[in-house]
Amino acid sequence: MDLYYEVTGHGKPVVMIHGGGSDSRDWTYLVPLMASHYQVITFDGRGCGQSPSQTQPANYIADVLNLLNHLRIEKAAVIGHSIGGQIATEFALSYPERLEELILVAPALSGFVHSPDLLASFQSIQAAAPDVSKMTELVVTSPFCSVIKNSPHRDLMRIMTEHNINRMFEWAAIGAVWPKPPAIDRLDELRTRTLFIRGTLDHDDIFTIENHFRLVPNIKFVQVAGGDHMLNLTHPEDLFHHITEFLED
Repeated sequence: MDLYYEVTGHGKPVVMIHGGGSDSRDWTYLVPLMASHYQVITFDGRGCGQSPSQTQPANYIADVLNLLNHLRIEKAAVIGHSIGGQIATEFALSYPERLEELILVAPALSGFVHSPDLLASFQSIQAAAPDVSKMTELVVTSPFCSVIKNSPHRDLMRIMTEHNINRMFEWAAIGAVWPKPPAIDRLDELRTRTLFIRGTLDHDDIFTIENHFRLVPNIKFVQVAGGDHMLNLTHPEDLFHHITEFLED
């Protein structure tokens, strides 16, 4: 296993997959809460944080499987935030026997086409390259970040984002390998008991993604009042409450 990971606490294993432009610090405030009840596994995705840079298009699904095998964990609850939720969903579809529960926090979704304003935001970030400071500022003030950009947690997000944008310039290869067909076309096949969490102030695209997930046979939806896309940083206590209630149900 060449990815950087940390294991904290004891009990039922819970694997946490961070969002894009981030690393395991995505879970800075949630891990201490979760580790008082569970064995929490966090890791830096390939090319992020302290993990090695990509030498070929990343296979995030294989990375999660290899981590579980390395730690000799047969089944775990898996939590994914943003693109980490996309990874977690694809993993649940590919290896349902390895999951106890699936918990999605403002997830992305394979095959989903974002709205024009978000696509324009993504394009403006890319167009600012190689100015890392400008790229970072555009991420932190993007339509996903209506709450955190004015919160005390902005600094942690900015530090993580700047670090991981710099890391991207080190990659020898870009892109990722995703299963086909994409998850958006297979959500009715998802059999893992699932929790979908979103903030009431997140971007409209997350509400649309939520509607796609209504095809999942065994799913629960909850909202966190006053939260945007970065609930993991601004509302960890709310996440902890909803997650533990779901896991213990």
